[in-house]
Amino acid sequence: MHLEGRAAIVTGAGRGIGREVALLLAREGARLIVNDTGVGRSGEPTDERPADEVVAEIRAAGGTAVANHDSVGDYQKAGRMVAQCVDTFGGIDILVNVAGMLRERMIWNMTEDDFDAVIGVHLKGHWAMCHHAIKFMRREGYGRIVNFSSDAFKGSLGQCNYSAAKAGIIGLTRSIAKETARFGITCNALCPAADTRMMMTEAVIANQKRKLDAGLISREQYDRFFAGRGPEHIAPLVGYLCTEGAHAINGHVFHVEKGRIHTYWYGEAFRTLSNDGALFTVDELAQRLPGAVLEGITPVVPPVAPAEVVRAGEER
Repeated sequence: MHLEGRAAIVTGAGRGIGREVALLLAREGARLIVNDTGVGRSGEPTDERPADEVVAEIRAAGGTAVANHDSVGDYQKAGRMVAQCVDTFGGIDILVNVAGMLRERMIWNMTEDDFDAVIGVHLKGHWAMCHHAIKFMRREGYGRIVNFSSDAFKGSLGQCNYSAAKAGIIGLTRSIAKETARFGITCNALCPAADTRMMMTEAVIANQKRKLDAGLISREQYDRFFAGRGPEHIAPLVGYLCTEGAHAINGHVFHVEKGRIHTYWYGEAFRTLSNDGALFTVDELAQRLPGAVLEGITPVVPPVAPAEVVRAGEER
């Protein structure tokens, strides 16, 4: 067992990817705080306690786990969750941040609460959990943190709050990696693709259809996106990144899905237009930029001709 004796927290571990991660870490010998508030996909309260169910499953298999039902977006409760791990297991070696929620609306329909709630759970929640956990990890000179971002960091229709949060998590992850490497702590991010209630939403399905119709993805890519990708395919990479042997993997962003893993060189220069330090003019950029920097790059949004512009109230 690669993680025998390690103490871990997995947030959002009651369902989907979080559940599979918790079960795998337990099989590998980790002792777990299984966190899940039991809320609905949009953060609405329910009477469900999926964390308790996962804890029961882990214990039935001979593992060690304790439930936690607090929200990661609450700074004080995040701190208490980390303290619970330290008090129960004597420390915290592993933190996997999976907890999330969705409030999908176009930006003109999105409320301030829709934005704040999603940013609060995803971005602030990741920060709060890392902030509290790293204080203990530094003392021990060891830690493994795996954050969950999303391919939505590139921009996602009807999910500007979620996309902003997920892009922020990548920046947070890379900053943590740079700040904590000398303390024996690694921090990496995953952008998973799996069939879960969080990912297979109407907005995501519509976005894939839009990309296919616009020629931005191939039929093969489109079909692969909808080809039975269970969350169990995400957990093994998390497990590996949490091992002692993964000490040299730090600050990376991975896309992972069924049978496929690739990395993102997020933020690195791809093509450069140089003017030898001289001031660019608007005319010069109009002439040179499209061919020098943008040619051959798939556009984020297909060009819309003036004649195709739709005004409010005329949406098709």
